[in-house]
Amino acid sequence: MAAPRPTTARKVLGRLSLPERNFVAEALRTETVGGVLLLIAAVTALIWANVPALHDSYESVSHFHLGPAALGLHLSIAHWAADGLLAVFFFVAGIELKRELVAGDLRDPKAAALPVVAALCGMAVPALVYTLTNVTGGGSLQGWAVPTATDIAFALAVLAVIGTSLPSALRAFLLTLAVVDDLFAILIIAIFFTARIDFVALAGAVIGLAVFWLLLRKGVRGWYVYVPLALVIWALMYNSGVHATIAGVAMGLMLRCTTREDEKHSLGEHVEHLVRPLSAGLAVPLFALFSAGVAISGGALGDVFTKPETLGVVLGLVVGKAVGIFGGTWLTARFTRASLSDDLAWPDVFAVASLAGIGFTVSLLIGELAFDSDPVLTDEVKAAVLVGSLIAALGATVLLKLRNARYRRMYEDEERDEDLDGIPDIYEQDDPAYHLRMAELHDRKAAEHRRIAAEKAAEQRRGRVEVAGGAGEDNDGPA
Repeated sequence: MAAPRPTTARKVLGRLSLPERNFVAEALRTETVGGVLLLIAAVTALIWANVPALHDSYESVSHFHLGPAALGLHLSIAHWAADGLLAVFFFVAGIELKRELVAGDLRDPKAAALPVVAALCGMAVPALVYTLTNVTGGGSLQGWAVPTATDIAFALAVLAVIGTSLPSALRAFLLTLAVVDDLFAILIIAIFFTARIDFVALAGAVIGLAVFWLLLRKGVRGWYVYVPLALVIWALMYNSGVHATIAGVAMGLMLRCTTREDEKHSLGEHVEHLVRPLSAGLAVPLFALFSAGVAISGGALGDVFTKPETLGVVLGLVVGKAVGIFGGTWLTARFTRASLSDDLAWPDVFAVASLAGIGFTVSLLIGELAFDSDPVLTDEVKAAVLVGSLIAALGATVLLKLRNARYRRMYEDEERDEDLDGIPDIYEQDDPAYHLRMAELHDRKAAEHRRIAAEKAAEQRRGRVEVAGGAGEDNDGPA
């Protein structure tokens, strides 16, 4: 009887493939810059809304209406930011999700299980925490979805500010979590926050999406075709009563994200490369500018921890997110017989799970939708989102700083490129040509060191001769 073949334990959060690493690095660079702009926009909004001399101007600008009333689009600036600009953000999220499903880690069901389960647990547990808090305290259950979202740009901005060299596997895990999170957030908005449906407008939006898909299938190119069509689809979706950001994610999912023989990058990757800076650098910061401007006082901050709705949001973000994501990751590893990467420890996963408690952008949007009939409670829930995100950021900062020296060494190992061929050395360990290049490089270095050693030895010999000769001349005279 043949001996059973040994099985290799699958590693979770291990080193990324080189193409995936390059894609993640490109995406994270843009998101980090956007996250810093998001922080600036949020701080600006808080100052603008809370300085007495400026408060009235903030309200005036936020509630200033513009747009064609005949088309049902005479909206306030704040409304345009939430329904219009965020459609760009969700368009990029749709492309990211499509790419992950067909070309990234999510195409492999075994690899996809970890971020999907972690994201689902990271949404279910905060919702449960909020619900239990409000059932116990007699609060409203309408805001159960507020603490379920993760803001990847804000989280990466925190990483940039604290200077943590988080390994690429953990950054990719955080990015994938956020992509899956965004998808389910869109589903929550579509299912639970659609009060009325205009079926004529919805049918028009569906027809527009079908035309969009058909043009893509036919290979039609040109922004002047797709941008006007996208605007029409968005307007019809908005007038249908379904949240307009659904149009963005639907169009993003339609883009092709696999490469053809004559392509270096797929159409979806190309479009994402063009649109992501617009999303991260303009759309999301402007949304934050007109959504984060809530009046904050000592009393208001105190109310955050006394009202069940706001306390549920804070606990959901700070406790629910960390417990949910960490628990989902651990359970996935446990029941799939996978083991954590040798370079990481479970406290690293908990730190990243805590960082995912930063639920800024989409949490603010859901808060507006959940309590749109109660402006006072809407502002209080927004304040709770800010407080919860801040506490999650501070907690994650402390946890990540404890391991920062280890992260820095791992990051340096991942980035080292001694042969200067543009590919990190860690990805070339199985390539004989790499080792030949390194041997040649070390031979040149050794030859250079031998030359320097010979020159230094010759200088030392000349020095001894000169010293000896000089000593003889000094002793020629009489004593």
